[in-house]
Amino acid sequence: MGLRLVYLTINRLFGWLRLSPRSESWKTAEILLLRHQLTVLQRQVEARPKMSWADRALIALLLNVIPKRHRGGLRLIVTPQTVLRWHRDIVARRWAAKSRHKRPGRPRAHRSIGASVLRLAKENPGWGYRRIHGELAGLGIVMAPSTVWEILTKAGLPPAPRRAGPTWAQFLHAQAQAIIATDFFTVDLLDGTSAYVLAVIEHATRRIRILGVTAHPDNAWVTQMARNLMMDLDGHVESIKFLLRDRDTKFTAAFDAVLGDAGIRILRSPIRAPRANAIMERWIGGCRRELTDRTLICNQQHLLRVLRDYQTHHNSHRPHRALGQAAPGKPLPAAVTDLDNLRLRRHRIVSGVINEYTLAS
Repeated sequence: MGLRLVYLTINRLFGWLRLSPRSESWKTAEILLLRHQLTVLQRQVEARPKMSWADRALIALLLNVIPKRHRGGLRLIVTPQTVLRWHRDIVARRWAAKSRHKRPGRPRAHRSIGASVLRLAKENPGWGYRRIHGELAGLGIVMAPSTVWEILTKAGLPPAPRRAGPTWAQFLHAQAQAIIATDFFTVDLLDGTSAYVLAVIEHATRRIRILGVTAHPDNAWVTQMARNLMMDLDGHVESIKFLLRDRDTKFTAAFDAVLGDAGIRILRSPIRAPRANAIMERWIGGCRRELTDRTLICNQQHLLRVLRDYQTHHNSHRPHRALGQAAPGKPLPAAVTDLDNLRLRRHRIVSGVINEYTLAS
């Protein structure tokens, strides 16, 4: 587009040089001839001619050379107002090209400052932009409080009183010492029936408790399991503040009442959200993969016996990533130094389905 404008300008310049030595009468006759030809063409062409940006720029440039008092007699294919608008567009383009290289106003905040502001806002839901500004000022980061407000606004974070609180995962992690979780899972027996198992796990220690097995988890049985749980937790029931469970109807009001009398608050996970009770669900999945899916279980007594053995294995031997690969009831031993005489001894449990290993003396 720019090259075409240069070409047209040079072409018209040479045309002007060619016309300059001619006499005035000859130029006048040629102008009249060109005007008449233009009139004939305008009578034959009804549609408006299409012109490129270079054509518009050249017409506007040449028209600017002609004095205003002599423009009234010109016969143009467009109106004078249109030509003036073209000229204004050309000027606007020129100034816009110059302004691209300049950024008016204050410079943008550094991206590290923006990332720090968003991190403090997300990790501290109760902090407003003034509190965040003060925290950054204490670290030597100089910025205006309005800059913090602008960063939060662009990120879509509302003011502190209306900002969303900690996530479910953050809450569970912060309150792990005071949370236990429970859930039911079913096991198919060889006699064609199904048994319901009720288990409880401590979030902080990962210690598991098998409360009971039944074919009919009615209100009386579930309430008795709640009482049994209170007896098992008698030593440290004061440290337990929350019990996390799903919205299964097998958890009756009497079950919640027994726990409520002990000062334990019931937390119900959202509907169809197993990740909200992820620790309990993960244990159930591990129990299925390691035990019930690999064992033929005859009846409820057999199921309860193997589950008790698995509970002992889980609480005293099985490693847990959340505990640094230690077992809930046993810390990691000292590192082995004599690797040349390293020998392992295997112990089979639950009829040989699960293996445990110890160092041979």
